[in-house]
Amino acid sequence: MTRLSEREACCALQCLWNLTFPSWRVNPSATVLTKTSLATTLAPADQLWSTRRDKAVRLRMEGSGPGSETPITIHQLFLETVEKCEDHPALISKENGQVVTLTWRQYYEQCRAAAKSFLKLGLKRYHGVGILGFNSPEWFIADIGCILAGGLGAGIYTTNSPEACQYVAANCEANVLVVENQKQLQKILQVKDQLPHLKAIVQYKGELQQKAPNLYTWAEFMRLGEDVPNEQLDAVISSLRANECCTLIYTSGTTGTPKGVMLSHDNMTWTATTAAKLVSKSGDEEVLVSYLPLSHVAAQMIDIWVCMSLGGTTYFADPDALKGTLANTLKEARPTFFMGVPRVWEKMQEKMKAMGAKASPMRKRVADWAKSIGLQYNYSNLVPWGFMLANNLVFKKVRAALGLDRCKLCFTGAAPITKDTLEYFMSLNIPVMELYGMSESSGPHTVSIDEYRITSCGKVMPGCKTKLENPDADGNGEICFWGRHVFMGYLNMPDKTTEALDEDGWLHSGDLGRHDENDFLYITGRIKELIITAGGENIPPVPIEDALKAEVPFLSNTMLLGDKLKFLSMLLTLKCVVDDNGDPTDELTAEALEFCRQNGIAATKVSEIVANKEPAVYKAIQEGIERVNARSTSNAQKVQKWVILERDFSITGGELGPTMKLRRPIVVKMYQDRIDEIYAAAAAKQ
Repeated sequence: MTRLSEREACCALQCLWNLTFPSWRVNPSATVLTKTSLATTLAPADQLWSTRRDKAVRLRMEGSGPGSETPITIHQLFLETVEKCEDHPALISKENGQVVTLTWRQYYEQCRAAAKSFLKLGLKRYHGVGILGFNSPEWFIADIGCILAGGLGAGIYTTNSPEACQYVAANCEANVLVVENQKQLQKILQVKDQLPHLKAIVQYKGELQQKAPNLYTWAEFMRLGEDVPNEQLDAVISSLRANECCTLIYTSGTTGTPKGVMLSHDNMTWTATTAAKLVSKSGDEEVLVSYLPLSHVAAQMIDIWVCMSLGGTTYFADPDALKGTLANTLKEARPTFFMGVPRVWEKMQEKMKAMGAKASPMRKRVADWAKSIGLQYNYSNLVPWGFMLANNLVFKKVRAALGLDRCKLCFTGAAPITKDTLEYFMSLNIPVMELYGMSESSGPHTVSIDEYRITSCGKVMPGCKTKLENPDADGNGEICFWGRHVFMGYLNMPDKTTEALDEDGWLHSGDLGRHDENDFLYITGRIKELIITAGGENIPPVPIEDALKAEVPFLSNTMLLGDKLKFLSMLLTLKCVVDDNGDPTDELTAEALEFCRQNGIAATKVSEIVANKEPAVYKAIQEGIERVNARSTSNAQKVQKWVILERDFSITGGELGPTMKLRRPIVVKMYQDRIDEIYAAAAAKQ
């Protein structure tokens, strides 16, 4: 039998592809997933990093095993899924109360149609398409369509001001901006004269309230490219390379100007396929709910790319998901895995505790007994006596009520979560697994799936490596990443890029962590968040903040102060009801009201507690702080002063970022007068 040369084998595979998929008319050199096509899917590159949108990078390929897989583009990943799951539901949403389903084949065709329309509008290679709106099929289709057309997808947070939107659109040289509705459109119209590269705006929900040149509805946009030949789009798709940029994730800018994190096709496809193998063995049976901001890497990686790799189904929540309707979507979708940022889990915990407080004494006793069984089971992994009864009486009912009865894995990430919240869900037999990563690592770096340790972020993903730089005596060092998930660089920011990536290509996270004897990673602080007191002591704030919240359950947010100051103090907020816009009100939550009732306090509002300096509340906080101080390792780590603020922190207020992460520098600026009062009063007493 004659042996084919490598070139002849490639030609044979290309012919086979053309015979099998003639309607797609895609250049096989960009789609045949074999080792022989490796050279054709990569652009020439000699460096691991780049800050230019049009410059490819060298991939961190392993010689064998995880990390050695053939690099593929977004389009190749999409085609693989369409081939396997073409008639399976991909996207499920609601329009005017009616359920709308797109199969994987329909989803793919709509992405191609969007790509043609982008080409028609004049989208240039490596220029951005900014997407400003809540999660929807149109968001996904615009993002993927832009990538297929050779552009760079760039999500913009819906909470951004017009000026912040302008910064992102200008930085990525956006040719097209896709906005959700009139509210988001108005932001762009205010700044469009400062966007020289902008050629068109597309609004994907609602009717246009005004006519303007180059302003389109979604339906108009999708028809624009009907006369663009398949061959023209296919030529662009065939020119895509796995080691070139396809997506920009903008950091939230809590410590300065937002940075455009450049992610390559390989960053997205390799990370998605690796994560998909970890979370699922059944692929197209998986269901998830999309509700977290897609401009954040965690939501985008899970909702778009991991789901694509699995061939699963994405349900879209309503835009007011975080104001209470998420529960309805969860019950309809019954997801098989679910990602929630810590604040989502905390809100669920608060609501369930409030409901539990209204239960009869008998029900409370049964629930408390079951929770003790659940905690014992999840800590020991041994089935205790009574577990089956507790499961039938409590756990199954709770899961069904939450819409998590089919959920195999529940995740949290993007910000620190308290041990109290983790233990609460463990007690209900809903272990919440922590993930750890960053925009610059395409999302996940460590995961808790097969093995779990409470307060640990799990173990490093297959094909990736962790290094702890300059560890102290306790083993705490800066967490550094290596792997194909590590980003290309920051767009047009070479100085910031070389700060993040060292000469050997390791990504420096800025986080402090340690490993236990089984290689589980524990995050112990953040270098930039470290409080360095006037006495020179380094103090990570999160452990102290979390400890106080565990001691005083009616506290909502806690923020430690003391950088370059003589002692530690804290800003505190009380748990309050949130209105339909997600803004904190003056009304105390049921949990806080229950504390007031038990202590004979008539107050029902935050303002009443603060105005009266309600003795029982202030005493409970002071005693909680004293218990936390008693566990501190030095006097410098003891909290000496604190103040309750009149209003809780929120996204709209500016204190929290889009994923509910505390924006410390901004909070300091906002409350500088109150902080000055704390330290001035202390100085006056000395």
